[in-house]
Amino acid sequence: MPSPLNLLPLCQLSAGATARICVINGDDSFAQRLREMGFGEAALVTKISGRTTSLCQVNGTRIALNHDAAMAILVEALPAGVR
Repeated sequence: MPSPLNLLPLCQLSAGATARICVINGDDSFAQRLREMGFGEAALVTKISGRTTSLCQVNGTRIALNHDAAMAILVEALPAGVR
């Protein structure tokens, strides 16, 4: 797992950037629901757009997350071109 210093909330990822999900914060039912939608640890996610609502693509599906949900997902930004 990357250093906690290299992690940022999904909502802070730049539009068009791809990242690896490292940590899901929150209660168990919230984390389980995110995993069921494809936001599991080690999954790759691309942020399409948004600040208050984040439009993301994970496992070929576009999903909108509210700001609180996007804050709970900590990611490691990947260099451009890595998928």
